[in-house]
Amino acid sequence: MATTPFHVSLNNLSHVFTDGRIPLSAIEDVSLRVPTGQFLSIIGPSGCGKSTLLRIVGGLLRPSHGEALVSDETPAAAQKHREIGFVFQDPALLPWRNVLSNVRLPLEIGGNGHSHERPTAEGLLELMGLTDFRGYYPHQLSGGMQQRATLARALAIDPSLLLMDEPFGALDEITRSAMRYELLRIWGSTDRRKTVLFVTHSIAEALVLSDRVIVLSGRPGRIVADLDVELERPRTQDIERSPAFLDYSDYLRGLLKDAA
Repeated sequence: MATTPFHVSLNNLSHVFTDGRIPLSAIEDVSLRVPTGQFLSIIGPSGCGKSTLLRIVGGLLRPSHGEALVSDETPAAAQKHREIGFVFQDPALLPWRNVLSNVRLPLEIGGNGHSHERPTAEGLLELMGLTDFRGYYPHQLSGGMQQRATLARALAIDPSLLLMDEPFGALDEITRSAMRYELLRIWGSTDRRKTVLFVTHSIAEALVLSDRVIVLSGRPGRIVADLDVELERPRTQDIERSPAFLDYSDYLRGLLKDAA
């Protein structure tokens, strides 16, 4: 757990990709503080550096300038201590392993993590509503089930920080809408509520899920808005028809139009 109120701290982050013919500035001068247990969404135009920012926080990419800290240590150290879980758009489940075996994979590779409080793989499948599918293989599951299995795998090491990059982007709209509320249920059901950084293109998704929404400008991505989402929890689908929700949606839509 974080030793300060801020679980994630980003200080003047910038990143330039130099592996092409022309250097490409992805993000510029991004500073951000994320309290422990907060659900934060990052939205912005396509190509504005949302995924780049997430990869830096996760220790998958070293920034060109600035500093990222997770629980007052580098992302690489936080990864080593098994504090970071990842969920991407592609479930990336191993096709030759069944659901239960896929969820157990991180434990086989790196040990038990927070063994004193780590949920069991079987318990996670129950939480995800996948107990009856524990022996199924990825190709036998729907897209939504695959993503629930992927989330269970990410939670198997009991990370304190969950990084989610368009996890529902490949799903059809009906399934995607249902998965928002599934994620809310799961996030609220864990014994140790995770800090979540969630990248999405969907305004509705960001508002349903988040305590806070960050809006990035067009490339290079800079923070142009930092919005607290003061919608009552727990949230159900009815909230999407509320006047407050619609006002937030219109506000963010206007910001994205200006940011493009």
